[in-house]
Parts: sequence; C-alpha cells; structure tokens
Amino acid sequence: MDIEAVKARAGPREFGPGDDMPEEYRKAATRMIQFHANSEIMGAYIERPYIRQAPSLDRKLAVSAQVQDEIGHGQLLYRAAENLGIKTREQMLDELANGEGKFLNCFHYPIDSWYELPMIMFFVDGAAMRRQATLKRTSWEPYAHAIDKICFEEGFHIKHGEDILREIASGSKRDQELLQEAFETWWPRILQFFGPTNDKSVHGGFAMEVGLKTMTNDDLRTAFLNAYLPKAEKYGLEIPETPRVEYDESEERYHVEESDLDWEEFGEVARNEDPTGAEQINKRHRAQEAVEWVREAIMDDSPGVGTTSAAAD
Repeated sequence: MDIEAVKARAGPREFGPGDDMPEEYRKAATRMIQFHANSEIMGAYIERPYIRQAPSLDRKLAVSAQVQDEIGHGQLLYRAAENLGIKTREQMLDELANGEGKFLNCFHYPIDSWYELPMIMFFVDGAAMRRQATLKRTSWEPYAHAIDKICFEEGFHIKHGEDILREIASGSKRDQELLQEAFETWWPRILQFFGPTNDKSVHGGFAMEVGLKTMTNDDLRTAFLNAYLPKAEKYGLEIPETPRVEYDESEERYHVEESDLDWEEFGEVARNEDPTGAEQINKRHRAQEAVEWVREAIMDDSPGVGTTSAAAD
C-alpha cells in the first residue's frame, strides 16, 4: 500500500499489524506513540515521590495506584508502537533512559510541593484526556485499543486530582495562596501542552492526513480551555493576565497570545536540552540501570535461572 492509498483509506482503527503499511506511515506512527509512551513513564516519575509525601494514608494509596497505572499505560503503548516494526520496546526504553526519547513538556519539570500535584493530576491529565479521547479514532488500531483502557483509568486520575484541588481550595487562606502560586507557575506550561499552533506544527499535518490524529493542536487547546477555565474559576483560581487568553466569538475559538509564551524554552525542553528535564531523564536512567540485572536474568536461558543462587549472582 502506498501513502496515497493510506490517506484515501484513513479512518478510525483502519490499519493493523496485518496491513502492509508504507514506511512513512510506520515511522510517523512510531514517533507519535513512542512520544506518548515516554510521557506516561515520565509522568509517573514526577508523581512517585508523593506516594510517601502525601498527607494521609488514603492519598498515599491513591497516588501509588495512579503511578502504577501510568507505568502500565506506557507498557501498553510501547507494544502498540512495537507492532509497527520500526523499533523494539527495549530500544524505545533505552532511548528514553539515554536522553534520546522525547516526552511531554510538563513532565520535564519536578513537582516541589503538594500544592503543585493537582496541576498535574487535574489540569495536565485533563489536557491529556482531551487529546486521548480523540485517539480512540486513530487509524492505527493497536494504538486505539490501548487508548480504550488508558482513557478509562485516566478518568479516575482526573477525579483524584480534582478532589485534591477541592480540598486545598477549601483550606486556609495560606493554602489558597500557595495553590494560586502553583497555578501561576504551571499555567504557561499547561497552555504549551498541546504544542505549537497549527501553522508551526512540524508533524501535525501529515498525522491528520493519515488519520493518526483526528484534531489539530489549536482545536484541542480550545476544547481544553472551554472545559477547564470554568473549573479553575470554580475553585477560586484567578487566571493569570499573561499569557493572555481571549475568546474570539466570530471564530468560536480561544486565542492564546503566542508572544506571552516562552517558545524558546519550550524548544529546549522538547529537544531534551533543558537542565531541569535532564535531571528527570537521569532519574529514569538510574532506575533502568538499577533493575538491569532483572532483565538480564529473564533473558538468560541458561540452566538455573530463577533459583536463589542465580539471583544472588
């Protein structure tokens, strides 16, 4: 099948491992799904410290379950990408640990306080859900199948994040001030979550043509703002004056003032050149090295694997 035939046939869940897909499609789909898988893994890493630091046992259990879900999502997505025949799961995990794999901008930054957690669990996960819901109609069927499970579980994550947000917002005046500070720090990053505007998107046009994406960056950002600006205000958060967000009634679309956003920093983050992101990647690298012996033991088919003596070696 050539690429023009792919564009003509592209539709929800149209293609699968049994189809002879052109390399251009397989590379684009691999890049997109690998990016998504990497983001699930790295999102878990910035939330993981709050398994211990959460203020109650119930919160610790909920964060623990959420981190476990995110790692599972990553594994589902690596398998969906692996089916395209471009890279193995091991290659993609190695690229992530070595700083070659790309992932979402918001997961390059650490969370330094409990007040920042709902910025990820509610606003960022809410933005992710806006995008992921549309991917149930992606043209690569294994990706859409993975998204079914991911969206089901992400719905619980967002509810958990909203519950934390509600609890903090109804707390003391100091709690509310710290929550507002966290919101102002994260708001520009959240607006950049969907990537550059349509006219500046490098890969978005082709992904739309072959059915990998079903909504543009601008449309996704507008859908998110329609849903989440009222929710932010509901919990007493003041929308920062910059970046400016204005609604154009004639176009029925929100416009974010591009000049108010630091796209140079965004580019450095996207290329894994930002120091903060480098530290997140180093954490992943150290974690992968720490369990390398487990992978080697599993792959070793020599007699005695799995015994106490082999594990000790």
